[in-house]
Order: sequence, then C-alpha cells, then structure tokens
Amino acid sequence: MKIRNIILPLTGIAAVSCSNVEESRPNIIYVFPDQFRISSLAFWDSPEYEGAVNWKADPVHTPNLDGFADEALVLNSAVSTCPLSSPHRGMLLTGMYPERNGVTLNCMALRPESTLRPEATCISDVLDQAGYFCGYIGKLHAETPMKNNPDNPGHFVSDRTPEWDAYTPPERRHGFRYWYSYGTFDVHKNPHYWDTDGIRHDPHEYSVKHETDRAIAFLRNENGERDAGKPFFLMLAYNPPHSPYESLEDCMEEDFNLYKDMDYRSLYVRDNADTTLTKAPSARYYFANVTGVDREFGRLLAELERLGLDKNTIVIFTSDHGETMCSQGTYDPKNSIYTESYCVPFMIRYPGKIRHRIDSTMLSTTDIMPTLLGMAGLYDRIPDSVEGHDLSPVFLEDGRECTVPDATLYIRNLDGKKNPDGTVHGIFPGARGIRTDRYTMEISITRDYCIDRVMIFDDWNDPYQMRNIPYGENPELFRELCGILDRKLEESNDIWYRENILEKLLEDLNSTIQ
Repeated sequence: MKIRNIILPLTGIAAVSCSNVEESRPNIIYVFPDQFRISSLAFWDSPEYEGAVNWKADPVHTPNLDGFADEALVLNSAVSTCPLSSPHRGMLLTGMYPERNGVTLNCMALRPESTLRPEATCISDVLDQAGYFCGYIGKLHAETPMKNNPDNPGHFVSDRTPEWDAYTPPERRHGFRYWYSYGTFDVHKNPHYWDTDGIRHDPHEYSVKHETDRAIAFLRNENGERDAGKPFFLMLAYNPPHSPYESLEDCMEEDFNLYKDMDYRSLYVRDNADTTLTKAPSARYYFANVTGVDREFGRLLAELERLGLDKNTIVIFTSDHGETMCSQGTYDPKNSIYTESYCVPFMIRYPGKIRHRIDSTMLSTTDIMPTLLGMAGLYDRIPDSVEGHDLSPVFLEDGRECTVPDATLYIRNLDGKKNPDGTVHGIFPGARGIRTDRYTMEISITRDYCIDRVMIFDDWNDPYQMRNIPYGENPELFRELCGILDRKLEESNDIWYRENILEKLLEDLNSTIQ
C-alpha cells in the first residue's frame, strides 16, 4: 500500500515555519518500549487514519498514543532492519550495520564478540560534543556481559548461567552523562538499575512507572540530573511489553482488567493468528503492558507541557521490533520478516517544524541516528562512519535534497561456530530479505549455504501474509525482487554481498526459474 504525505487536520500544532532565523537547538526525547508492535495502536482503526494501513488494529486502549499521533508525523512503513533487541540498538545508536558496530546477535555472555564497539561513534557522542546533555534510562542490551559488577569486582552482575544482564561503566557510555540503566532483566515489577555513579537501585515497582518517574525528575532537574543550560537528549527504553506476559506478576492489574474478559475472537483480530498455540492467553497480558506504556507515556508528555518544554522538544515514539503474538503459527515473537515482527511504530512530534500527517517513507534502523541529527540541525556533524541516510529533509520539508528509499533491507543472523563450552564465534547469516512498497521477500539458507526457504508476499492484496507466492512459478517477480535485494546488500556491504552468497544461490536456481 503506497501512501505519501496524507495530511490530517492539525490538532494543537502550529503550521510549519519558513523562517531562517537561528533558533536554539531542540531537545530530543526518544521513547522506545521493547517488542511493541505497530498494530498495537488503536488509532489505526479510527476514521481519520482510514487507508493508512490495510490491516486491523489490535483491540488495545492507547488514548495517549492516539492523541500523540494526532499531533505527529506518523510513519506506516518503518522497520526494524534486524528485529532483535541488541542488533537494533547497535544500529540505532551508531547508524551502522551490525557487522561494523559490533552488535550482530543478542548480547549475552556466550556471545562475547557481539558487543557495541567502544570506538564506535554513537548519536550521544555527537550530541554531547555539540553541546547537548545526554541521558539514558532503562534497558540498554547492547554490550556483552563483563565481570565488572560494581558491588562485586571480578564477577558478573548475577550468578545466572549464561549471564544476559550487564553493567555499563562510565567509559563505555558514549557521551551519556546521566545514567540509570541495566543490560537486560525481564522482571517487570522488580527491576534494577545502575545509576551514573554505579550504585544499584532496586525500586520494587512496575518498571515503566519507575522509569517514567526518573524521566520526569530528569525533565524537572529535581536533583541536578542535567545541566539546565544545555539542550537535552533523553533516551527512555522501557522493557514492557516485552515478555514475560503470563500473569499479573508481569503487568498492572488495572490494565489487565481491560482485557481479562475478552475471548480469543475479540483479542485476535488478525486473520493469520493461531489461537491453538499455548501462547494464546498471553495477549491479555501483552495488551495490558501496551496500555501501561501508554499511560506512562501520557504522564511524560503532560509533564513536558507543564514545564513549558514541549514547544522546543522533538519527541519520538517507536520500538526496537514487533511481536508476532500467535500470528504465522510461530512462537518466536521477533527475528522474522513477518509484518508483526519486522514493522514498528514510528511517530515524531516537533511543533512548528513537522506537519501532522501520515507518511509512507521507508525508514530503516540505520537511518534513525542521522535523521535525528538532521532534525536537530546537525546534519553537518553526521559521522562518516554512518551507513544510514538522513531523511530529515522529507520530514521537515525544508527544501534540502534527499533520496527517498524504495525498499528496506532485512537481516537475520544466527550463532556462528560454537566452542565446546558453548561460546559463540562469529555469525551465520541465516537470511536476508527486502520490503518494497508492495512486496515482502525473504531468502533463508541452510548451514551448507543452500536455499532453505523463499517467501514472497503481496502486502497490498495479502496484508496478513498468508499466501506465499511460489518463486519458481513467478520468475519475473522473483528476479525483480532479487535485483532490489542485491542492490540493498551492496549498499550495506553485507556479508551476503561480500561473499557472493545471493549470486551463488541464483546461479544454482537458474535452471529452475527459466
């Protein structure tokens, strides 16, 4: 479905300014809950957004996000290039693809090579050098766990085997001067954090509320959290609605009560959902956490307005990847090219600078970092190491030249070779794919580099991706999509390009698709 710049009625937002007068740098707040899928926003089913997508919205209660959308630029074609927590964060922070930023797989102790490279230039490094005060709150999950527990030097932060959680020391924080974070720890009502000074905090409350409280304190500068004389950049990384989502231990009861009496027919509105999966009851708890995120996001926006900071603050709401939640019959919530996993919400509010509208610009993860710098007027500071594209001219409509992407790349890496102790060395590039304005294609391979599966979906006519188009029976379409994939692989200098993997696969298939 091709949509470009649908203009919706302005709601409480000024018209775009054409003034060239130098203004102060905008503040930036980047909010990204984990595993929040694009369909878990109620506004998609409202009349104002008719035609923006061709699938149904989940039956969620998201009044604050709905109101935010009415003031924002809403993307309907944003994707998570490698839809896993750690690889996404590596690309988000650096604008580089996984092989260059170092985060190729989800970070944990048995994957010591998958970690954010200390020498990589992150968006926070650039903003810090440009005079911003940078803060990070919540889940990081971009570094391999190290034996650097501040309370127990020489040991991991817990005795979990293998360890997933991590403490990030000051020298690896990439310009973030305010720190209240952890690696990964999936206990929503008993989270923990290490602060700027390495002191551990165990607040014993719902993580989304606690992190929002900390973000509000940061905005208020209650205890000198930031330099009030500088513009600020705040990343707020909620863990919910990420799993677990199995009981009231995983969400707030007030939110669960909105969904507890709904049957599967009401909960699962997507035609591709398989409610026979044992995971099916999870939807109530997942949606409860969606609503929990919505409520706390609303508190954050209200405080921003109360403090008079809203007019000069760019606010972004997005996610690191989606959640399949019984769609496609898979238990894996992420790490696939299916819409439920690969596509993410992405909304930007910048009063007076960005018009409220729906836009079909295809935003990839590597584009986020340079685009944010561009929106802040720092396009001349985008590092040479960045491999994504600055799409801010499209969003700001400021007359600068910009090439609009015609497709997005999809990456799925798997563990490489394993040592006898289970330690992983390298990656296996298990699948690559693309999404265009109409089609989705994935090619996955076996460990001996033969084709395992080819999936092609017509997203216009098959929005729930239930009918795989046989590539052998549609050779012209397959060749066209492979040509686009080959170009995207070359642009990203991907291992499939460098090692001619796609070329060899097509040579082997040549006789089949004649």
